[in-house]
Amino acid sequence: MSEPMHWERLVVAAAIVAGALMTGLLLRAMLSWLTRRAGRTRWAWDDLLLTLLRDLAVVSSSALGLWAAVLIVPLRPSVRQTTDSVLVAVLILTISVAVARFAAGAVSSVVTSRAGVAQSATIFVNIVRVAVVGIGMLVLLQSLGVSVTPLLTALGVGGLAVALALQDTLANLFAGVHILVSRKVQQGDYVRIDSGQEGYIVDINWRNTTIRQLAGNLVIVPNAKFADAILTNYHRPEQDLSIQIKVGVGYGSDLEWVEKVTLDVAHEVLTDVDGGLADQEPSVRFQAFGESSIDFGVNLRTREFTDQYVVVHEFIKRLHRRYQLEGIEIPYPTRVLRQAGQPGYN
Repeated sequence: MSEPMHWERLVVAAAIVAGALMTGLLLRAMLSWLTRRAGRTRWAWDDLLLTLLRDLAVVSSSALGLWAAVLIVPLRPSVRQTTDSVLVAVLILTISVAVARFAAGAVSSVVTSRAGVAQSATIFVNIVRVAVVGIGMLVLLQSLGVSVTPLLTALGVGGLAVALALQDTLANLFAGVHILVSRKVQQGDYVRIDSGQEGYIVDINWRNTTIRQLAGNLVIVPNAKFADAILTNYHRPEQDLSIQIKVGVGYGSDLEWVEKVTLDVAHEVLTDVDGGLADQEPSVRFQAFGESSIDFGVNLRTREFTDQYVVVHEFIKRLHRRYQLEGIEIPYPTRVLRQAGQPGYN
């Protein structure tokens, strides 16, 4: 030091640092309370803003207190400069992390509100978080006197080499972004891809898409393959589903009566069974003269894809019982053999 240290200045500097720390802790406690209160509202932006301020409270207040203490305490110019650089670096890092968290939360909120799903798409969140932290690191290096221009040039050349080495990873990354931006598929949708896998989409991250099958197993599909696959989405554009059940009755049946009985059973099933849409009219369409029966299809509508199983199950049971009561025959496949010399033989 260039001059004798005065105890009065040390006491004042220590008091400033302690006061700044206490102020930061009190601000954090108050902002935490406000964040909990804001969490009860439907608007997400107040939560994000209060969380940002809470993350910055202690570090920012302490850094300002230390900076004020450094101005009071007589230090050598080199020590003062080093201290200032460290404080600036701490502030930049803290602000970068806090802003990255705020931006990730904002993107998650926007994606959720537009996609209409309960969970956020992690790929957008991760990209924004990495981008904000990366910009913060460049600002930090620039503030420390490190020129970022050569670094950016080196990163550009190195990035080309990395891109060539990570073609598959980058292909999955951009395919994931395309999947989410196109909004043809979203979390919670029930899908089937041409390779045979089907189930509910659980998550779409920077590398793969996770599908939960009805059995509870998870199928992990790389985004590039998922984007190129021929895909059926059973939740878009409408979630309810039309199904057709094949039925056949004997040639001696009264088709008008068959149609009426079948529709009665269909109405009953759609009304009683959870998953059926009672407000949707079922229909019967006769289709062909089969080898041993007159074939027709019964069209029912269910709430979503997986509801069809229980609806079909109940419909077949009740229709079979009703046909037995009404005397309507569901024939077995039959063959009539005629020998030479018998009447009717040609």
